[in-house]
Amino acid sequence: MQFIDIKMQYALLKDRIDAGIHAVLDHGMFIMGPEVGMLEERLAAFAGVRHAVACSSGTDALIMPLMAWNIGPGDAVFTTAFSFFATAEAVALVGAEPVFVDIRPETFNMDAGRLEEAVERTKKEGRLRPKAVLPVDLFGLPADYEAIGAVAQEHGLLVLEDAAQGFGGRYKGRVAGSLGDAAATSFFPAKPLGCYGDGGAIFTDDDETAALLRSIRVHGQGADRYENVRIGLNGRLDSLQAAVLLQKLEVFQAEIGLRNDVARSYNEALNGLVKTPGFHQELLSTWAQYSVLAQSAAQRKAIMKALQMADIPAMVYYKKPLHLQQAFAGLGYGEGDMPVAEEISQRIFSLPMHPYLEEADIKRIADVIASAVR
Repeated sequence: MQFIDIKMQYALLKDRIDAGIHAVLDHGMFIMGPEVGMLEERLAAFAGVRHAVACSSGTDALIMPLMAWNIGPGDAVFTTAFSFFATAEAVALVGAEPVFVDIRPETFNMDAGRLEEAVERTKKEGRLRPKAVLPVDLFGLPADYEAIGAVAQEHGLLVLEDAAQGFGGRYKGRVAGSLGDAAATSFFPAKPLGCYGDGGAIFTDDDETAALLRSIRVHGQGADRYENVRIGLNGRLDSLQAAVLLQKLEVFQAEIGLRNDVARSYNEALNGLVKTPGFHQELLSTWAQYSVLAQSAAQRKAIMKALQMADIPAMVYYKKPLHLQQAFAGLGYGEGDMPVAEEISQRIFSLPMHPYLEEADIKRIADVIASAVR
């Protein structure tokens, strides 16, 4: 059993993916070839935005909008305490400071009430200039952008949606990737829409931001290839990855539906054994991960051991919240500052999730967990 079965998906799309790869090998434009432009057009149409700017990774997709918005030293970017490290790392890499916000226990996403408190506290302290908020669509479920957006509007903050796990989900009829002033996603192979290497994209309706992103993507390039008008980075996407993504995008919506079917089957099979994730009204998750909560850290340890003994892969996302990571020790956070994120991190674990997981596998996983719980 695979935690994420990329090989099964490839087998279903093999002829189409192979043809796309060979087309790139034939024309030889391996970086920013025609496939990249085609992909950007289709991604923008899928998300319902004016611009999609493909780039080299999900991390660069976070860094580039911050650069385009001139966010840097002395600026505060408010972000969740419970996410993959790259979310806050991108803020630090542009010289700004991440200000961490606790999460809602039922969604694992940023708590808008706690965001309001963090912004007010930061303004009162006067050390940092509040500039942006960086919510995460964790495990595929969009954050509460209506509530977060209201706080951002009140305080003049830009919103950068981290849709690395959530691209393709829905929030009140809108596609994840279109829910902020800009949005970033990742095409890391394990993502719901993944390529066969690193890749990412930024989405925006703002023409000026899109133009800046395209310049930043190629070392701050101006009108001429060797004219550099700003500091940028090497953020280009390989044509081979774009060729793969073009084929996967064709089945992406259907696969999101299959992921939701798998999640429903899991919820039914695990009912009463662990706390299962909810299906939320007006929200659609891509189920990048299927994550549940044990009753305690000790119970999680017992379940994880039982799964390992049964040769069933399971992971913990995330063992340590961002505000307690050693890399951010200098920011002065300590245990107890983000109580919800800290408590969740002790109980959460994730089970195999992909569109082609079979009912028999789900039953087997549930049986192992049931035995461990008893």
